[in-house]
Amino acid sequence: MTWNDKLSATRAGLRNLNTAMPDTARAFGSLGKAVKEGGVLDFKTKEFIALGISVGIRCEPCISLHTEALVKAGANRDEVADVLGMCIQMGGGPSMMYAAKALECFDELSSA
Repeated sequence: MTWNDKLSATRAGLRNLNTAMPDTARAFGSLGKAVKEGGVLDFKTKEFIALGISVGIRCEPCISLHTEALVKAGANRDEVADVLGMCIQMGGGPSMMYAAKALECFDELSSA
């Protein structure tokens, strides 16, 4: 399964969940919008943080969504690798495994 396939499956699952609980989905969406548009950090920096957390908590769907956002925000491979290095330093071996997945995801999505 490619990362694009995983993104499609994640979005389908989220649409299904959002249909089951529309008020919660809207509230969560509003939180995301407020966090990403407000504050002093730019969008790309916030997505780097989100990617780092995604690797740290070992959430593949999160990795794919935040990596896609970083590709769209113009992140380059060296920046992503730098963030992944911090993930590994903070999370050890398990983070190394998910950092490898994140870099694979970035490589696939940025080459499309």
